[in-house]
Amino acid sequence: MSEFSELEAELRSTVRGEVGFDVTSRALVTMDASNYRRVPVGVVAPRDADDVAAVLEVCRTRGVPVVARGGGTSIAGQATGTGVVLDFTRHMNRLLALDPATRTAVVQPGLVLDRLQEAAAPHGLRFGPDPSTHGRCTLGGMIGNNSCGSHSVAWGTTADSVRELDVITARGQRLRPGQDWAGAPQGLRELVEGELARLRTGFPDLPRRISGYALDALLPENGADVARSFCGSEGTLGILTEATIRLVEPPRARALAVLGYADESAAAEAAAGLLGCAPLTVEGMAADLVPSATGLPRGGAWLFVETGGESAAEARARAETVVRAADVLDALVVTDAAGQRALWRIREDAAGTATRLPDGTEAWPGWEDCAVPPARLGAYLRDFRALLTAHGLRGTPYGHFGDGCVHVRIDFDLLSEAGVARFRRFSEELADVVVAHGGSLSGEHGDGQARAELLPKMYGDELVALFGRAKGIWDPDDLLNPGVLVRPAPLDTNLRFAVLPREPVPVAFGYPADGGDFSAAVRRCVGVAKCRTTGPSGASVMCPSFRATGEEEHSTRGRARLLHEMLAGELVTDGWRSTEVRDALDLCLSCKGCRSDCPVGVDMATYKAEFLHQHYAGRRRPAAHYSMGWLPRWLRLAARTRTAAVVNALASVRPLAALAKRLGGIAPERRIPRLATEPFSRWERRRQRGRLRAWRAQARAGRRPDLPGRMAFLWPDTFTEHLSPQVGRAAVRVLEAAGVGVVQLPARRWKTWRSDDGGPAGYGMSLLNPRRTRACCGLTYLSTGQLDRARAVLRETLDLLEPFLLLERESDEFTYPPPFVVLEPSCAAALRADLPELLADDPRAARLAARVLTFAEALARLAPDWSPPRLERPVTGQTHCHQHAVLGDAPDRRLREAAALTGDLVGGCCGLAGNFGFEKGHFEVSKACAEEQLLPAVRAAEPGTVVLADGFSCRTQLEQLAGVQGRHLAEVLAEGLEGEGK
Repeated sequence: MSEFSELEAELRSTVRGEVGFDVTSRALVTMDASNYRRVPVGVVAPRDADDVAAVLEVCRTRGVPVVARGGGTSIAGQATGTGVVLDFTRHMNRLLALDPATRTAVVQPGLVLDRLQEAAAPHGLRFGPDPSTHGRCTLGGMIGNNSCGSHSVAWGTTADSVRELDVITARGQRLRPGQDWAGAPQGLRELVEGELARLRTGFPDLPRRISGYALDALLPENGADVARSFCGSEGTLGILTEATIRLVEPPRARALAVLGYADESAAAEAAAGLLGCAPLTVEGMAADLVPSATGLPRGGAWLFVETGGESAAEARARAETVVRAADVLDALVVTDAAGQRALWRIREDAAGTATRLPDGTEAWPGWEDCAVPPARLGAYLRDFRALLTAHGLRGTPYGHFGDGCVHVRIDFDLLSEAGVARFRRFSEELADVVVAHGGSLSGEHGDGQARAELLPKMYGDELVALFGRAKGIWDPDDLLNPGVLVRPAPLDTNLRFAVLPREPVPVAFGYPADGGDFSAAVRRCVGVAKCRTTGPSGASVMCPSFRATGEEEHSTRGRARLLHEMLAGELVTDGWRSTEVRDALDLCLSCKGCRSDCPVGVDMATYKAEFLHQHYAGRRRPAAHYSMGWLPRWLRLAARTRTAAVVNALASVRPLAALAKRLGGIAPERRIPRLATEPFSRWERRRQRGRLRAWRAQARAGRRPDLPGRMAFLWPDTFTEHLSPQVGRAAVRVLEAAGVGVVQLPARRWKTWRSDDGGPAGYGMSLLNPRRTRACCGLTYLSTGQLDRARAVLRETLDLLEPFLLLERESDEFTYPPPFVVLEPSCAAALRADLPELLADDPRAARLAARVLTFAEALARLAPDWSPPRLERPVTGQTHCHQHAVLGDAPDRRLREAAALTGDLVGGCCGLAGNFGFEKGHFEVSKACAEEQLLPAVRAAEPGTVVLADGFSCRTQLEQLAGVQGRHLAEVLAEGLEGEGK
């Protein structure tokens, strides 16, 4: 047995929690949200403090380092390590007690902050610090980093909210740090009492001084607070197993004053002057980080100043006082909760959006959160900007301006030796600038590997040596998180980019936003872990499989980490053939929620399709890829042979259905949907023949044919065509009532030529290929990673539609060529997003994508003055995940409002997601996804509520799990038209 095999065996025999030395467990924790990567030997998820003590004993005996890890959102590299990583999020994640009378709570280190806030809210309480990662960061990580958040001007840092801690030292001693030297390890008091003068003069006085050890908290005039001094030690002194923390009573009402300034320096200079108004927050950000300034006051940078009061009027009055006290270009006061949440979401997402500059260039942490005295912030930012310019670098500062703390991502080149050398030079020079302004190298996220090497510039060699002596008292064997804070690793080593291939790997998709480089696409995941957010998610979708399983492996970040390690080739050594990556991607629903909800636009659905394409190249695929991946082919065959009724009859025979599901890799819990005996296109051909006869009769009578001024092709997607043609018929009814003529897509390919007078292509047409074919978005081939087949199908579709893609004429009277209205959101998303990315070399792909409209978009564009029937009914249901992520649902919301359909649709994913929920082994996760938001909303609906579900998968999930009939919006409006007799 190898040394690590023996370590694993010993841990398994002594620890009750999970022990993972496998490739996946290790790969998931090689990185946090920093620039750094370290490969651990194993991961342990302890169940309790006894497990922690057992791990420390085994590792100390064998000389193996131990690193504590919470949500893994650390930005300086302190949540990675080469030894054993302790994952507290799996078991030690409980709220143990909450006492409203004393305003205290007892928590375990793996408890996510939002779970504490939810428990405290009914008592009118909350935990003061609130980092932007509040939906996934843990209390243990916050204590380890001494986290702060936007409300620190009111409630301070985490250290200000800590009463007592339960800590186990590397040598197994159990301590309970508190005030008056409570829980101090032997020798710590003597060390402090021998260095009182140095401790009283060596620390800068500013609200966001996080760097180094807080040894000044041990001074007698500061209460000799051992718990406070432990905060911010980044897991290097002891392992936290429990904490008693202080809660605060927030104001009953809040208002948000948004102040507009010319630039971030002007905003920074104004911030300190607003502190006298006793605000709850003074946050700053510039226009570069705002996708759209809609709803914001005029300016190039803004301060978000929150005020509180016992009533809404009092909170608003205080906000208006702030506006009067500020010298601003423009200002806005927001009092409604929804409006405030929307604005704060912009600020919270900056940690991710800052990783891409406006031109798409990558930007990285490293100098994420240094802090200076608030009054010096404007001057510091000018010097900071000058240093960026001197080094040819770019970055957009934002952050906690009221505390003088600045966040910024910078476009470091961390892929080349020259770029890494410049990263080092800039870091050294910026440290000098920060110190010159009386600042701290870290103002929130800790030093980690990013800045600990530079601490002598801030504290001097003697005080840094004192840090080392304190570390020696707590951890004499240097077992806990070595290389961090004390005797740090150089800031330009262990960079996570160093292991990636330098040349783009051959791939099928074009990855246009990443320069065609799959490695750059994977690098998008910086680890902020918004995909790990649990609890109420509002309108968000990402990440349904993580929300169902709670496993990092099934989060967007976890999958990105495994893809990163696959490209690195160190841990995952079999590349595209990796079973570890395949298994992690297996529960990805391809909902594309991450494409919109991830702050940096990670598109795991595309990465999954790419991986499956490469993984199964030249190999036999799972049965579901043939049964459901080729669904368009099978359904067209049934339609062509007119055997739909026979198929339905056979599927109703249980033994035959069971056999078919077993052979097709379909979950036995699922019912096979019934096929339509008359496909939509067959009905449409009959209807079109009748219209043509009417037009010919009008022409023979000498009248101009009654042609609509606005025309649209109705896309015959597989689901509408063969499984729910009633949706297509309803859409035709509504579109024509709105004055939009519906045209059937051609079934044969035509050629075009230019007219003699140089008119547009397509002025004349003739039959090129008599073979009947069908336009198809390729969705089922895409979702199963059959990209060669998807490419062939899509090229055939482009060939079929080419005459209409070349024409470019439009006037106020008519639209030609007609747009393509797609009723199935997933098919519309495939055409709009996947098509141009898979066929990036074909200009026709972009033309088709630009002409794809959803049902609501078609009505808004082609019939803007049409008024739908007023239905006066409540609705419930779920916005389709592809609608949310790719297409947008604003036109749908406006259409529902115009039709007097009241109520909001929930977010999340229905869990069926095309082939996913039908595949064998996916049923339980599929059901759990539906139970997260959709099914509870439907059950809670009042009688008579319309259940809206535009996607066939969503309607099928509702029917099979809840016995509820979901309806497409087109069906509901068509029924309303019939009720009006129109």
